[in-house]
Amino acid sequence: MLYHLLFPFADQFAALNVLRYLTFRTGGAVLTALVLSFFLGPPIIRWLKSKQRTGQPIRPDGPQTHIVSKAGTPTMGGVLILLAFGIATLLWADLRNGYVWAALLVTIGFGAVGFADDYLKVTRANHRGVSGRTKLVFEILIAAVATTWIVSVAPDNLDSGLAVPFFKNVLVPLGVFFIPIAALIMVGASNAVNLTDGLDGLAIVPVMIAAASFALIAYLAGNVLFANYLQINLVPGAGELAVFCGALVGAGLGFLWFNAPPAMLFMGDTGSLSMGGALGAVSVITKHELVLAIIGGLFVLETVSVFVQVVSFKLTGKRVFRMAPLHHHYEEKGWAEATIVIRFWIIAVVLALVGLSTLKLR
Repeated sequence: MLYHLLFPFADQFAALNVLRYLTFRTGGAVLTALVLSFFLGPPIIRWLKSKQRTGQPIRPDGPQTHIVSKAGTPTMGGVLILLAFGIATLLWADLRNGYVWAALLVTIGFGAVGFADDYLKVTRANHRGVSGRTKLVFEILIAAVATTWIVSVAPDNLDSGLAVPFFKNVLVPLGVFFIPIAALIMVGASNAVNLTDGLDGLAIVPVMIAAASFALIAYLAGNVLFANYLQINLVPGAGELAVFCGALVGAGLGFLWFNAPPAMLFMGDTGSLSMGGALGAVSVITKHELVLAIIGGLFVLETVSVFVQVVSFKLTGKRVFRMAPLHHHYEEKGWAEATIVIRFWIIAVVLALVGLSTLKLR
């Protein structure tokens, strides 16, 4: 919005020329989302506490320490993330870019699904909200619509191809199957972040790390010089998603201020589903779908731990982990919450560096 309002006056005011630079607008989005989070956080927390007398319902089958330490903390903090992120994106992004709107559709749409789930949990005072099947159906529908939009915006040579990391400009032509596969990536990323969100600060920092990584990828993929130098697929217009990812980083930082142990606020499904969906959408647009599995490898590990636990128990009656997802396994082993969180952050940083290395190792 600022880009459209102020840039036309660049001829009269030379300083406004900075709006043409993605790096400047990305930085502006980060700071705007961060400042908005600081201002909006306290009133939103007060409002949520007034509506949630007992806070987020705690799973009785989860770690027993949570029943004491997490009780009374309000959830639906994803509202704060979405407000700060959404306003910052609308202020700093070029709103003529179809990719921005497609990514916003996924983020806001998945956030709405998560909000409905959180709302039912709170009003029913039960950890069960919207059924998993219902959530999945709505997520798939939103992701399919967004993917169709992305395909309509993308150039003909990119619209239905799946990029393969470590290979120069390789695209696997999927044809009509690209839409369900891309939708699956968005839905999978969304629910993987949701599974990771179990300890104070555990999910939000890896999300910020992944968002910062994809801000760089979007900038490079949208720039003809860098894309040719790195021999990655050039996606005209994808650079604008650097602003989108910057807003996500800023909103995440602001949320972490209130979510740092001991958390004053939980993000709930409103936050985790929306942020995971945002990362999935950006990976599809920038043609780095498989790289998301590396950069977001921590989310993959958490998801795989749940899958392995369920399959093992159904087939053998035995559990591989003391409790799933993986972070609960280490809680049951006696690790302190802060130890688990910081070590998982370190893993997220390492995996992000490995994922970014695919830009050059071709």
